[in-house]
Amino acid sequence: MHIEYPGKAVILSFCISAVIHSGCTVGPDYKRPEVTLPQHWANPAPQGLETRREFARWWKIFEDQTLDWLIDKAISDNLDLKLAGARIAQARAASRQSVARFGPEVNASGSYARYQDRLEAAEPDRAGPQRQRAVETIVDNQYQTGFDAGWELDLFGGIRRSVEAGEAELEASAEARRDVLVTLVAEVARSYIELRVLQKRRAIAELHRKAQDHCVQLTRRQYESGFASSLDESNARMQAAETAARIPLLEASERQTIHKIGILLGGCPGALIQKLTPVADLPMVFPAVPVGVPSELLRRRPDIREAEAQVHAATARVGVAMADLYPKLTITGSIAYLSNSLNTLYRGENLLWLSGPTAKWRLFDTGQSQAMVHVQEALEEEAVITYKQKVLSAMLEVEDALIALAKLEAHRKALADAVQASRKSLQLARQLYIAGEADFLRVLVAEQSLYKEEDAFAQSMGDALIRLISLYKALGGGWG
Repeated sequence: MHIEYPGKAVILSFCISAVIHSGCTVGPDYKRPEVTLPQHWANPAPQGLETRREFARWWKIFEDQTLDWLIDKAISDNLDLKLAGARIAQARAASRQSVARFGPEVNASGSYARYQDRLEAAEPDRAGPQRQRAVETIVDNQYQTGFDAGWELDLFGGIRRSVEAGEAELEASAEARRDVLVTLVAEVARSYIELRVLQKRRAIAELHRKAQDHCVQLTRRQYESGFASSLDESNARMQAAETAARIPLLEASERQTIHKIGILLGGCPGALIQKLTPVADLPMVFPAVPVGVPSELLRRRPDIREAEAQVHAATARVGVAMADLYPKLTITGSIAYLSNSLNTLYRGENLLWLSGPTAKWRLFDTGQSQAMVHVQEALEEEAVITYKQKVLSAMLEVEDALIALAKLEAHRKALADAVQASRKSLQLARQLYIAGEADFLRVLVAEQSLYKEEDAFAQSMGDALIRLISLYKALGGGWG
Protein backbone atom coordinates (compact mmCIF):
# COMPACT_ATOMS: atom_id res chain seq x y z
CA MET A 1 0.00 0.00 0.00
CA HIS A 2 1.34 3.44 -0.98
CA ILE A 3 0.12 6.73 0.45
CA GLU A 4 0.83 9.96 -1.45
CA TYR A 5 0.95 13.37 0.31
CA PRO A 6 1.34 16.29 -2.09
CA GLY A 7 1.17 19.86 -0.84
CA LYS A 8 3.02 22.75 0.76
CA ALA A 9 3.29 21.07 4.15
CA VAL A 10 5.01 18.14 2.57
CA ILE A 11 7.38 20.43 0.70
CA LEU A 12 8.40 22.10 3.94
CA SER A 13 8.73 18.91 5.96
CA PHE A 14 10.77 17.13 3.38
CA CYS A 15 13.02 20.08 2.73
CA ILE A 16 13.83 20.00 6.44
CA SER A 17 14.31 16.24 6.26
CA ALA A 18 16.60 16.60 3.26
CA VAL A 19 18.80 19.00 5.20
CA ILE A 20 18.87 16.79 8.29
CA HIS A 21 19.59 13.62 6.35
CA SER A 22 21.91 15.15 3.75
CA GLY A 23 24.52 12.54 3.03
CA CYS A 24 22.68 9.92 5.10
CA THR A 25 23.19 6.42 3.72
CA VAL A 26 21.49 3.52 5.44
CA GLY A 27 22.92 0.02 5.56
CA PRO A 28 26.30 -1.35 6.65
CA ASP A 29 29.56 0.05 5.28
CA TYR A 30 31.83 -2.48 3.59
CA LYS A 31 34.75 -3.97 5.48
CA ARG A 32 37.04 -6.67 4.15
CA PRO A 33 36.23 -10.00 5.83
CA GLU A 34 38.82 -11.02 8.39
CA VAL A 35 40.75 -14.19 7.60
CA THR A 36 43.47 -15.54 9.88
CA LEU A 37 46.47 -16.62 7.82
CA PRO A 38 49.77 -18.15 8.97
CA GLN A 39 52.98 -16.18 8.72
CA HIS A 40 54.71 -18.83 6.62
CA TRP A 41 53.87 -21.80 4.44
CA ALA A 42 53.65 -25.19 6.13
CA ASN A 43 55.83 -26.77 3.44
CA PRO A 44 59.17 -25.06 2.86
CA ALA A 45 59.78 -23.90 -0.67
CA PRO A 46 62.37 -25.84 -2.68
CA GLN A 47 65.74 -24.18 -3.01
CA GLY A 48 65.66 -21.20 -5.35
CA LEU A 49 61.94 -20.48 -5.06
CA GLU A 50 62.17 -17.56 -2.64
CA THR A 51 63.72 -15.10 -5.07
CA ARG A 52 61.63 -11.97 -5.55
CA ARG A 53 60.96 -11.20 -9.21
CA GLU A 54 58.20 -10.22 -11.61
CA PHE A 55 56.02 -13.14 -12.60
CA ALA A 56 53.12 -11.65 -14.56
CA ARG A 57 54.49 -13.25 -17.75
CA TRP A 58 56.20 -16.15 -16.04
CA TRP A 59 56.21 -18.43 -19.09
CA LYS A 60 58.89 -16.24 -20.66
CA ILE A 61 61.53 -17.81 -18.41
CA PHE A 62 61.17 -21.11 -20.33
CA GLU A 63 62.67 -19.33 -23.38
CA ASP A 64 60.45 -21.33 -25.74
CA GLN A 65 59.28 -19.29 -28.72
CA THR A 66 56.55 -21.77 -29.62
CA LEU A 67 55.10 -21.59 -26.11
CA ASP A 68 55.25 -17.78 -26.22
CA TRP A 69 53.35 -17.76 -29.51
CA LEU A 70 50.71 -20.18 -28.26
CA ILE A 71 49.99 -18.15 -25.12
CA ASP A 72 49.86 -14.85 -27.00
CA LYS A 73 47.47 -16.41 -29.50
CA ALA A 74 45.30 -17.83 -26.70
CA ILE A 75 45.09 -14.44 -24.97
CA SER A 76 44.01 -12.91 -28.26
CA ASP A 77 41.50 -15.50 -29.47
CA ASN A 78 40.31 -17.72 -26.61
CA LEU A 79 36.52 -17.74 -26.46
CA ASP A 80 36.25 -18.08 -22.68
CA LEU A 81 38.34 -14.93 -22.33
CA LYS A 82 36.15 -13.10 -24.84
CA LEU A 83 33.08 -14.26 -22.94
CA ALA A 84 34.54 -12.82 -19.73
CA GLY A 85 35.18 -9.56 -21.58
CA ALA A 86 31.54 -9.44 -22.66
CA ARG A 87 30.49 -9.85 -19.02
CA ILE A 88 32.67 -6.89 -18.09
CA ALA A 89 30.86 -4.80 -20.71
CA GLN A 90 27.53 -5.88 -19.22
CA ALA A 91 28.64 -4.95 -15.69
CA ARG A 92 29.97 -1.58 -16.91
CA ALA A 93 26.66 -0.77 -18.58
CA ALA A 94 24.74 -1.82 -15.46
CA SER A 95 26.97 0.43 -13.35
CA ARG A 96 26.27 3.39 -15.65
CA GLN A 97 22.56 2.62 -15.37
CA SER A 98 22.77 2.89 -11.58
CA VAL A 99 24.61 6.21 -11.77
CA ALA A 100 21.97 7.55 -14.18
CA ARG A 101 19.33 7.24 -11.44
CA PHE A 102 20.84 10.31 -9.72
CA GLY A 103 19.47 12.55 -12.47
CA PRO A 104 15.89 13.46 -13.38
CA GLU A 105 13.83 11.48 -15.84
CA VAL A 106 12.11 13.49 -18.61
CA ASN A 107 9.51 12.05 -20.97
CA ALA A 108 7.92 13.58 -24.05
CA SER A 109 4.40 12.63 -25.03
CA GLY A 110 1.84 13.43 -27.68
CA SER A 111 -1.66 12.24 -28.39
CA TYR A 112 -4.57 12.72 -30.74
CA ALA A 113 -8.18 11.73 -30.07
CA ARG A 114 -11.40 12.15 -32.04
CA TYR A 115 -14.49 12.06 -29.88
CA GLN A 116 -18.27 12.35 -30.15
CA ASP A 117 -20.63 13.90 -27.58
CA ARG A 118 -24.42 14.40 -27.30
CA LEU A 119 -26.03 17.65 -26.03
CA GLU A 120 -29.72 17.96 -25.08
CA ALA A 121 -31.51 21.35 -25.03
CA ALA A 122 -35.12 22.09 -23.78
CA GLU A 123 -37.38 24.10 -26.21
CA PRO A 124 -40.97 25.54 -25.65
CA ASP A 125 -43.91 23.64 -27.21
CA ARG A 126 -46.47 25.73 -29.01
CA ALA A 127 -49.24 23.21 -28.20
CA GLY A 128 -48.96 23.63 -24.45
CA PRO A 129 -46.71 24.11 -21.43
CA GLN A 130 -44.82 20.92 -22.09
CA ARG A 131 -41.35 21.16 -23.54
CA GLN A 132 -39.56 18.87 -25.94
CA ARG A 133 -35.82 18.17 -25.86
CA ALA A 134 -33.58 18.69 -28.83
CA VAL A 135 -30.54 16.40 -29.13
CA GLU A 136 -27.35 17.69 -30.80
CA THR A 137 -24.41 15.44 -31.73
CA ILE A 138 -20.97 17.05 -31.56
CA VAL A 139 -17.87 15.48 -33.18
CA ASP A 140 -14.53 17.10 -32.42
CA ASN A 141 -10.73 16.53 -32.24
CA GLN A 142 -8.34 16.82 -29.31
CA TYR A 143 -4.59 17.31 -29.64
CA GLN A 144 -2.15 17.13 -26.75
CA THR A 145 1.65 17.34 -26.52
CA GLY A 146 4.08 18.05 -23.71
CA PHE A 147 6.78 16.91 -21.31
CA ASP A 148 6.74 15.40 -17.84
CA ALA A 149 9.70 15.00 -15.49
CA GLY A 150 10.43 13.26 -12.22
CA TRP A 151 13.46 13.44 -9.94
CA GLU A 152 13.82 11.16 -6.94
CA LEU A 153 15.88 12.66 -4.13
CA ASP A 154 18.24 10.08 -2.67
CA LEU A 155 17.53 11.00 0.95
CA PHE A 156 18.50 7.66 2.50
CA GLY A 157 21.21 6.51 0.09
CA GLY A 158 19.35 3.78 -1.76
CA ILE A 159 20.66 5.02 -5.11
CA ARG A 160 24.14 5.55 -3.70
CA ARG A 161 24.20 2.00 -2.38
CA SER A 162 23.00 0.76 -5.76
CA VAL A 163 25.86 2.62 -7.47
CA GLU A 164 28.30 1.20 -4.93
CA ALA A 165 27.03 -2.33 -5.64
CA GLY A 166 27.30 -1.76 -9.39
CA GLU A 167 30.89 -0.59 -9.11
CA ALA A 168 31.78 -3.60 -6.95
CA GLU A 169 30.16 -5.97 -9.43
CA LEU A 170 32.10 -4.32 -12.26
CA GLU A 171 35.30 -4.91 -10.29
CA ALA A 172 34.25 -8.52 -9.72
CA SER A 173 33.74 -8.99 -13.47
CA ALA A 174 37.19 -7.58 -14.19
CA GLU A 175 38.76 -9.91 -11.64
CA ALA A 176 36.79 -12.84 -13.08
CA ARG A 177 38.35 -12.15 -16.47
CA ARG A 178 41.81 -12.03 -14.90
CA ASP A 179 41.09 -15.37 -13.23
CA VAL A 180 40.11 -16.84 -16.60
CA LEU A 181 43.37 -15.46 -17.99
CA VAL A 182 45.42 -17.08 -15.21
CA THR A 183 43.72 -20.43 -15.80
CA LEU A 184 44.04 -20.14 -19.59
CA VAL A 185 47.76 -19.37 -19.56
CA ALA A 186 48.44 -22.24 -17.14
CA GLU A 187 46.32 -24.66 -19.18
CA VAL A 188 48.05 -23.79 -22.46
CA ALA A 189 51.48 -24.16 -20.84
CA ARG A 190 50.47 -27.42 -19.18
CA SER A 191 49.12 -28.88 -22.43
CA TYR A 192 52.25 -27.82 -24.28
CA ILE A 193 54.46 -29.57 -21.71
CA GLU A 194 52.27 -32.67 -21.92
CA LEU A 195 52.68 -32.66 -25.71
CA ARG A 196 56.48 -32.44 -25.50
CA VAL A 197 56.53 -35.22 -22.89
CA LEU A 198 54.47 -37.47 -25.18
CA GLN A 199 56.81 -36.71 -28.06
CA LYS A 200 59.81 -37.52 -25.86
CA ARG A 201 58.24 -40.79 -24.72
CA ARG A 202 57.46 -41.74 -28.30
CA ALA A 203 61.05 -40.99 -29.32
CA ILE A 204 62.28 -43.21 -26.46
CA ALA A 205 59.91 -46.00 -27.52
CA GLU A 206 61.05 -45.79 -31.14
CA LEU A 207 64.70 -45.86 -30.09
CA HIS A 208 64.13 -48.97 -27.96
CA ARG A 209 62.12 -50.62 -30.73
CA LYS A 210 65.09 -50.19 -33.08
CA ALA A 211 67.44 -51.64 -30.46
CA GLN A 212 65.04 -54.52 -29.86
CA ASP A 213 64.77 -55.20 -33.61
CA HIS A 214 68.54 -55.42 -33.67
CA CYS A 215 68.33 -57.81 -30.71
CA VAL A 216 65.88 -59.99 -32.67
CA GLN A 217 68.37 -60.23 -35.53
CA LEU A 218 71.14 -61.02 -33.06
CA THR A 219 69.22 -63.87 -31.43
CA ARG A 220 68.28 -65.25 -34.83
CA ARG A 221 71.93 -65.45 -35.81
CA GLN A 222 72.73 -66.96 -32.43
CA TYR A 223 69.95 -69.52 -32.94
CA GLU A 224 71.08 -70.37 -36.46
CA SER A 225 74.62 -70.83 -35.17
CA GLY A 226 73.42 -73.07 -32.35
CA PHE A 227 74.32 -70.67 -29.57
CA ALA A 228 70.72 -69.76 -28.64
CA SER A 229 67.37 -71.47 -28.43
CA SER A 230 64.21 -70.71 -30.34
CA LEU A 231 62.78 -69.45 -27.02
CA ASP A 232 65.36 -66.65 -26.97
CA GLU A 233 64.32 -65.56 -30.46
CA SER A 234 60.61 -65.71 -29.52
CA ASN A 235 61.19 -63.65 -26.37
CA ALA A 236 63.13 -61.04 -28.37
CA ARG A 237 60.28 -60.79 -30.90
CA MET A 238 57.72 -60.51 -28.08
CA GLN A 239 59.58 -57.62 -26.42
CA ALA A 240 59.95 -55.74 -29.72
CA ALA A 241 56.24 -56.20 -30.46
CA GLU A 242 55.22 -54.91 -27.03
CA THR A 243 57.30 -51.77 -27.49
CA ALA A 244 55.95 -51.23 -31.01
CA ALA A 245 52.37 -51.53 -29.66
CA ARG A 246 52.90 -48.57 -27.33
CA ILE A 247 53.89 -46.18 -30.13
CA PRO A 248 50.42 -45.79 -31.78
CA LEU A 249 48.89 -45.03 -28.38
CA LEU A 250 51.45 -42.30 -27.75
CA GLU A 251 50.85 -40.90 -31.24
CA ALA A 252 47.08 -40.78 -30.58
CA SER A 253 47.66 -38.95 -27.29
CA GLU A 254 49.93 -36.46 -29.07
CA ARG A 255 47.28 -35.66 -31.67
CA GLN A 256 44.57 -35.33 -29.00
CA THR A 257 46.75 -32.90 -27.05
CA ILE A 258 47.31 -30.82 -30.19
CA HIS A 259 43.53 -30.77 -30.69
CA LYS A 260 43.07 -29.54 -27.13
CA ILE A 261 45.58 -26.72 -27.61
CA GLY A 262 43.82 -25.73 -30.82
CA ILE A 263 40.53 -25.31 -28.95
CA LEU A 264 42.25 -23.31 -26.19
CA LEU A 265 43.49 -20.93 -28.89
CA GLY A 266 39.95 -20.43 -30.16
CA GLY A 267 40.47 -22.42 -33.36
CA CYS A 268 39.55 -25.78 -34.83
CA PRO A 269 41.02 -28.94 -33.27
CA GLY A 270 43.31 -29.58 -36.23
CA ALA A 271 44.48 -26.00 -36.74
CA LEU A 272 47.88 -26.56 -35.06
CA ILE A 273 48.80 -30.02 -36.35
CA GLN A 274 51.36 -28.72 -38.82
CA LYS A 275 52.92 -26.35 -36.29
CA LEU A 276 53.11 -28.68 -33.29
CA THR A 277 53.77 -32.08 -34.87
CA PRO A 278 57.54 -31.51 -35.25
CA VAL A 279 59.31 -32.82 -32.14
CA ALA A 280 60.94 -30.30 -29.77
CA ASP A 281 62.80 -30.72 -26.51
CA LEU A 282 61.29 -30.05 -23.10
CA PRO A 283 62.27 -26.77 -21.46
CA MET A 284 64.99 -27.58 -18.94
CA VAL A 285 64.85 -24.32 -16.96
CA PHE A 286 63.71 -24.39 -13.32
CA PRO A 287 63.49 -20.69 -12.50
CA ALA A 288 63.01 -18.86 -9.23
CA VAL A 289 59.40 -18.29 -8.16
CA PRO A 290 58.26 -15.40 -5.92
CA VAL A 291 56.54 -17.61 -3.35
CA GLY A 292 56.28 -14.88 -0.71
CA VAL A 293 53.99 -15.32 2.31
CA PRO A 294 50.36 -16.50 2.56
CA SER A 295 48.92 -13.02 3.14
CA GLU A 296 50.12 -11.91 -0.29
CA LEU A 297 47.59 -14.26 -1.90
CA LEU A 298 44.81 -11.83 -0.96
CA ARG A 299 46.23 -9.34 -3.46
CA ARG A 300 47.76 -11.71 -5.99
CA ARG A 301 44.89 -14.10 -6.71
CA PRO A 302 42.20 -12.68 -9.01
CA ASP A 303 39.62 -15.21 -7.81
CA ILE A 304 40.11 -14.03 -4.21
CA ARG A 305 39.75 -10.40 -5.26
CA GLU A 306 36.66 -11.33 -7.25
CA ALA A 307 35.12 -12.97 -4.18
CA GLU A 308 36.00 -9.90 -2.11
CA ALA A 309 34.30 -7.63 -4.65
CA GLN A 310 31.22 -9.86 -4.48
CA VAL A 311 31.16 -9.37 -0.70
CA HIS A 312 31.34 -5.61 -1.25
CA ALA A 313 28.44 -5.74 -3.72
CA ALA A 314 26.34 -7.91 -1.39
CA THR A 315 26.96 -5.50 1.51
CA ALA A 316 25.83 -2.56 -0.61
CA ARG A 317 22.70 -4.47 -1.67
CA VAL A 318 21.72 -4.68 2.01
CA GLY A 319 21.69 -0.86 2.05
CA VAL A 320 19.56 -0.77 -1.09
CA ALA A 321 16.98 -3.04 0.56
CA MET A 322 17.03 -1.05 3.81
CA ALA A 323 16.43 2.21 1.94
CA ASP A 324 13.07 0.83 0.80
CA LEU A 325 11.94 0.90 4.42
CA TYR A 326 12.09 4.73 4.45
CA PRO A 327 10.06 7.44 2.68
CA LYS A 328 10.85 8.43 -0.90
CA LEU A 329 10.51 11.99 -2.16
CA THR A 330 10.11 12.72 -5.86
CA ILE A 331 9.94 16.18 -7.43
CA THR A 332 7.57 15.98 -10.39
CA GLY A 333 6.50 18.42 -13.05
CA SER A 334 4.72 18.47 -16.39
CA ILE A 335 4.04 20.95 -19.21
CA ALA A 336 1.43 20.25 -21.86
CA TYR A 337 -0.56 21.93 -24.61
CA LEU A 338 -4.19 20.88 -25.14
CA SER A 339 -6.37 22.05 -28.03
CA ASN A 340 -9.16 20.99 -30.35
CA SER A 341 -7.23 22.28 -33.34
CA LEU A 342 -3.72 21.43 -34.41
CA ASN A 343 -3.22 24.95 -35.78
CA THR A 344 -3.90 26.57 -32.42
CA LEU A 345 -2.21 23.91 -30.24
CA TYR A 346 0.77 26.00 -29.14
CA ARG A 347 -1.09 29.15 -28.16
CA GLY A 348 -0.57 30.47 -24.67
CA GLU A 349 -4.13 29.89 -23.53
CA ASN A 350 -3.74 26.16 -24.29
CA LEU A 351 -0.75 25.73 -21.94
CA LEU A 352 -1.18 23.51 -18.89
CA TRP A 353 1.48 22.91 -16.23
CA LEU A 354 1.85 21.11 -12.94
CA SER A 355 4.73 20.81 -10.44
CA GLY A 356 5.29 19.73 -6.87
CA PRO A 357 6.71 17.02 -4.63
CA THR A 358 5.30 13.56 -4.15
CA ALA A 359 6.09 11.55 -1.04
CA LYS A 360 5.69 7.78 -0.84
CA TRP A 361 6.12 5.66 2.23
CA ARG A 362 5.36 1.99 2.20
CA LEU A 363 3.49 1.72 5.50
CA PHE A 364 2.27 -1.83 5.16
CA ASP A 365 3.30 -4.57 2.73
CA THR A 366 2.88 -7.70 4.89
CA GLY A 367 6.61 -7.70 5.67
CA GLN A 368 7.92 -7.88 2.10
CA SER A 369 10.45 -5.06 2.48
CA GLN A 370 11.80 -6.39 5.78
CA ALA A 371 12.03 -9.87 4.29
CA MET A 372 14.06 -8.47 1.37
CA VAL A 373 16.51 -6.96 3.87
CA HIS A 374 16.90 -10.38 5.49
CA VAL A 375 17.43 -11.97 2.06
CA GLN A 376 20.21 -9.50 1.23
CA GLU A 377 21.82 -10.02 4.64
CA ALA A 378 21.83 -13.78 4.03
CA LEU A 379 23.37 -13.21 0.58
CA GLU A 380 26.06 -11.07 2.20
CA GLU A 381 26.84 -13.86 4.67
CA GLU A 382 27.01 -16.33 1.79
CA ALA A 383 29.46 -14.07 -0.06
CA VAL A 384 31.67 -13.81 3.04
CA ILE A 385 31.75 -17.61 3.41
CA THR A 386 32.59 -17.98 -0.29
CA TYR A 387 35.43 -15.50 0.13
CA LYS A 388 36.90 -17.46 3.03
CA GLN A 389 36.57 -20.69 1.05
CA LYS A 390 38.47 -19.10 -1.84
CA VAL A 391 41.29 -18.08 0.48
CA LEU A 392 41.60 -21.57 2.00
CA SER A 393 41.40 -23.19 -1.43
CA ALA A 394 44.18 -20.92 -2.69
CA MET A 395 46.38 -21.82 0.27
CA LEU A 396 45.74 -25.51 -0.37
CA GLU A 397 46.80 -25.14 -4.02
CA VAL A 398 50.05 -23.41 -3.06
CA GLU A 399 50.89 -25.88 -0.28
CA ASP A 400 50.20 -28.86 -2.56
CA ALA A 401 52.27 -27.35 -5.37
CA LEU A 402 55.19 -26.63 -3.04
CA ILE A 403 55.32 -30.12 -1.53
CA ALA A 404 54.81 -31.83 -4.88
CA LEU A 405 57.53 -29.76 -6.55
CA ALA A 406 59.98 -30.46 -3.75
CA LYS A 407 59.34 -34.21 -3.76
CA LEU A 408 59.25 -34.47 -7.55
CA GLU A 409 62.68 -32.93 -7.77
CA ALA A 410 64.04 -35.66 -5.49
CA HIS A 411 62.10 -38.24 -7.52
CA ARG A 412 63.58 -36.96 -10.77
CA LYS A 413 67.13 -37.13 -9.46
CA ALA A 414 66.59 -40.71 -8.29
CA LEU A 415 65.21 -41.68 -11.70
CA ALA A 416 68.22 -40.10 -13.42
CA ASP A 417 70.51 -42.34 -11.34
CA ALA A 418 68.31 -45.34 -12.15
CA VAL A 419 68.59 -44.63 -15.89
CA GLN A 420 72.39 -44.57 -15.71
CA ALA A 421 72.47 -47.82 -13.75
CA SER A 422 70.03 -49.51 -16.17
CA ARG A 423 72.11 -48.52 -19.20
CA LYS A 424 75.21 -49.98 -17.64
CA SER A 425 73.32 -53.15 -16.67
CA LEU A 426 72.01 -53.63 -20.22
CA GLN A 427 75.46 -53.13 -21.72
CA LEU A 428 76.96 -55.76 -19.43
CA ALA A 429 74.08 -58.22 -20.03
CA ARG A 430 74.53 -58.00 -23.80
CA GLN A 431 78.28 -58.54 -23.54
CA LEU A 432 77.81 -61.59 -21.31
CA TYR A 433 75.11 -63.00 -23.62
CA ILE A 434 77.26 -62.63 -26.73
CA ALA A 435 80.15 -64.27 -24.88
CA GLY A 436 77.85 -67.14 -23.85
CA GLU A 437 78.27 -66.40 -20.16
CA ALA A 438 74.64 -65.45 -19.49
CA ASP A 439 71.23 -66.45 -20.79
CA PHE A 440 68.98 -64.17 -22.84
CA LEU A 441 66.62 -63.58 -19.94
CA ARG A 442 69.13 -61.18 -18.40
CA VAL A 443 69.16 -59.15 -21.60
CA LEU A 444 65.37 -59.02 -21.68
CA VAL A 445 65.13 -57.91 -18.06
CA ALA A 446 67.83 -55.25 -18.51
CA GLU A 447 66.20 -53.94 -21.70
CA GLN A 448 62.75 -53.74 -20.08
CA SER A 449 64.21 -52.02 -17.04
CA LEU A 450 66.02 -49.40 -19.12
CA TYR A 451 62.96 -48.62 -21.21
CA LYS A 452 60.83 -48.33 -18.08
CA GLU A 453 63.30 -46.03 -16.32
CA GLU A 454 63.82 -43.76 -19.35
CA ASP A 455 60.07 -43.48 -19.90
CA ALA A 456 59.49 -42.69 -16.23
CA PHE A 457 62.31 -40.13 -16.28
CA ALA A 458 60.73 -38.33 -19.25
CA GLN A 459 57.41 -38.25 -17.41
CA SER A 460 59.07 -36.97 -14.24
CA MET A 461 60.63 -34.09 -16.17
CA GLY A 462 57.21 -33.15 -17.47
CA ASP A 463 55.61 -33.57 -14.04
CA ALA A 464 58.16 -31.24 -12.47
CA LEU A 465 57.46 -28.55 -15.08
CA ILE A 466 53.70 -29.02 -14.72
CA ARG A 467 53.97 -28.67 -10.94
CA LEU A 468 56.00 -25.51 -11.46
CA ILE A 469 53.22 -24.18 -13.69
CA SER A 470 50.67 -25.15 -11.02
CA LEU A 471 52.65 -23.18 -8.45
CA TYR A 472 52.67 -20.08 -10.66
CA LYS A 473 48.92 -20.47 -11.18
CA ALA A 474 48.28 -20.98 -7.46
CA LEU A 475 50.21 -17.80 -6.72
CA GLY A 476 48.08 -15.86 -9.23
CA GLY A 477 50.75 -15.37 -11.88
CA GLY A 478 49.93 -14.62 -15.48
CA TRP A 479 47.40 -11.79 -15.39
CA GLY A 480 49.33 -8.56 -14.84
